Amino acid sequence: MDAESYKREAAAGALDFVRPGMRLGLGTGSTARHFVELLGERVRNGLDVVAVATSEATQADAERYGIPLTTLDETPELDLTVDGADEIAPDLSLIKGGGGALLREKIVAAASARMVVIADASKFVSMLGRYPLPIEVVPFGLAATRRAVEAAAAATGCAGPAILRRNRDGHAFVTDGGHWILDASLERIADPRSLAERLAAVPGVVEHGLFIGLAHAAVLAGPDGRRIVEPS
Repeated sequence: MDAESYKREAAAGALDFVRPGMRLGLGTGSTARHFVELLGERVRNGLDVVAVATSEATQADAERYGIPLTTLDETPELDLTVDGADEIAPDLSLIKGGGGALLREKIVAAASARMVVIADASKFVSMLGRYPLPIEVVPFGLAATRRAVEAAAAATGCAGPAILRRNRDGHAFVTDGGHWILDASLERIADPRSLAERLAAVPGVVEHGLFIGLAHAAVLAGPDGRRIVEPS
């Protein structure tokens, strides 16, 4: 099996958490896309759910697969969010935002009673940081914001450059909310909670990709099969 097959296997495992009548949050990214497709099959076979999408791309996928959609304004409390992650630590702290939807993903996860993370087993790591940390920022004052972000990281012992994410055409990547993203190459984040607090205090930072205390379980799939991990 290849990585995509493992992603799909993990997504299939998350269906076990879904019950009729649930209000669901649908994540963004390649693994979440598998879950949306598989959920759509269940809906076509009679499963009664309603969902909130975390990005325009996920909304388009959900509409294509026939999943009934709502918004957080109409349905401010959700039962379950299923989403992928770029890195997962043993305590289920996460790095998310590789797909550029971290702000909406965090809002939806925070509005949910439970969050289940799905990923191929390679995303499970002993310490966060090898994957660059996405930080969503406003375009105004980018240079000053970047300096403050790098200083915040250095103050928590994980210094590294924060690079503006760009599209293939060289222009800045723009999120669904109209913001830009800095990707901070930090290698090892020994104290994610401290870094999260410092980043949240930086003017110009809209949100960061450290998801702490939000995930309740992770479904991982790899060469050794599928397993469920709960916080250690």
